[in-house]
Amino acid sequence: MKRFAALYTALDATTSTHDKLDALTAYFAAAQPEDAAWASYFLAGGKPRQAVPTRQLTDIACERAGLPMWLFDESYHAVGDLAETIAHILPPAQRSSELGLTQWIEQRVLPLRGVTGDELRERLVTYWDELDWSGRFLLSKLIGGGFRVGVARQLVVRALAEVAGVDHKRIAQRMVGWTDSTQKPDAARYLRLIAPEAANDPNAADMTSVVAHDSDLGLPYPFFLAHPLQSDVDALGSPADWLIEWKWDGIRAQVVKRAGRVWVWSRGEDLITERFPEIVAMANDLPDGTVLDGEILAWEAGAPIPLPFAQLQPRIARKTLTKKILADSPAAFLAYDLLEANSEDLRLTPIATRRERLDALRASMNGSHAHNAWQVSPLIDASNWDALRALREESRARGVEGLMLKQRQSMYGVGRTKASGTWWKWKIDPYAIDAVLLYAQRGHGRRASLYTDFTFAVWDEVDGMRTLVPFAKAYSGLTDEEMRQVDAVVRKTTVEKFGPVRSVTPSLVFEIGFEGIQASPRHKSGVAVRFPRMLRWRTDKQIDDADTLAMLKGFIDDRPG
Repeated sequence: MKRFAALYTALDATTSTHDKLDALTAYFAAAQPEDAAWASYFLAGGKPRQAVPTRQLTDIACERAGLPMWLFDESYHAVGDLAETIAHILPPAQRSSELGLTQWIEQRVLPLRGVTGDELRERLVTYWDELDWSGRFLLSKLIGGGFRVGVARQLVVRALAEVAGVDHKRIAQRMVGWTDSTQKPDAARYLRLIAPEAANDPNAADMTSVVAHDSDLGLPYPFFLAHPLQSDVDALGSPADWLIEWKWDGIRAQVVKRAGRVWVWSRGEDLITERFPEIVAMANDLPDGTVLDGEILAWEAGAPIPLPFAQLQPRIARKTLTKKILADSPAAFLAYDLLEANSEDLRLTPIATRRERLDALRASMNGSHAHNAWQVSPLIDASNWDALRALREESRARGVEGLMLKQRQSMYGVGRTKASGTWWKWKIDPYAIDAVLLYAQRGHGRRASLYTDFTFAVWDEVDGMRTLVPFAKAYSGLTDEEMRQVDAVVRKTTVEKFGPVRSVTPSLVFEIGFEGIQASPRHKSGVAVRFPRMLRWRTDKQIDDADTLAMLKGFIDDRPG
């Protein structure tokens, strides 16, 4: 626990990629396999479930520190992070624990779920009294389910590859599904993860060693990701050199059929098989040893375009799939790549060839249930970029986000890389609206001392009265210097405090961009927007120049259907 706490503190304290890689490598080189298993799970994005409700955690910390709640609240507002506040206020440790990370997680943290009253109080006080500041900080993060660390998964892969002496692409492939919550991280899994490759293994680039263990049978391949196209498309040469498709707005997924079983994985490496029974029914008709890459979309049978992405959310958010949810959120799988066929890894084959085999697979299934249950993403044929620009402008009317451009000779790489060939996502410009900053909250990590999380509002007029109505929260899009300037304005113009939130005198206007919008009775504004972010600070505008709720709702009317 001490070693992982020191690593977590070191990672949280630096923005240097080199320093983070050095810290990760040093940790994995020294850690016991069972501890390294849990550490790699958390660092790769595994989410610990909340073991103790925040209110109980706070109450017990205040009691142990002898602080009134109002003073804790003021401390929390100043620090900006609950776990860090708890670590600061607790009295010095009474003793030291030498237990490893695995023992802490499996024997102490996980068993806390459901414990209440005096027993919970006794356990937490005992645990805190065995840890220094960094250990308490980490423990409170794990107990509260708020573990986050500023390290990219690929950096964890590189550190493990260096320790194992194995190519980083191989480690990335083995780590697919690593954060699946249905499989406990343990020493055996970790040792398989970092095992050296056999010198005589002719299949070093395929799934042979990945599926060497029964629990790994259904694993997908690491997803290959596209780069956003920010340069002039004419610089890409002839359109004939590219496979061009629509960019669908759904859940990126791989459908795996092996040994008579089906698995459906999201790009976030969540196993979502049970959420999409109709896709499982489709995949049951696929030949064994097939892996499809594609998009899960909300799409009604016979409809010309998909439904908005939000129609899929009940499939993920609800614990039980009722008949109503299945009817209201119909799902379809649109395949655009064939990664494995007849148990053969096709990723080193050019995508043009993979697409031909994908089309042939679909054609071979004419008359089967699967033929009607899944489709292949259509290719777009255009003689020049001007024609494609015109088609791209039709994206919203078609219910898509723009175009995908894939080099015909590109292989299927690991992550966002150009080493295997390039894929570009040529998205349409986001919706944009000018809005007024109304509320502010402190950020996290290195931004915990700044107000960086903002709530924005637009004007609404009722019975001749204009009021500002909040509609979106955003925290990204500004430079560090702009963040500092906005923070200074927030501090000077604060009107009221609501816990960690500050209301401010309206004075700043920002252009807010977002990818999608829908009506929402749960929000005061009546709308919900997707992926809001600040496009720019409109220092040239006064708050009276901000846009209106009617204009915002007009975007809903402009959508297809």
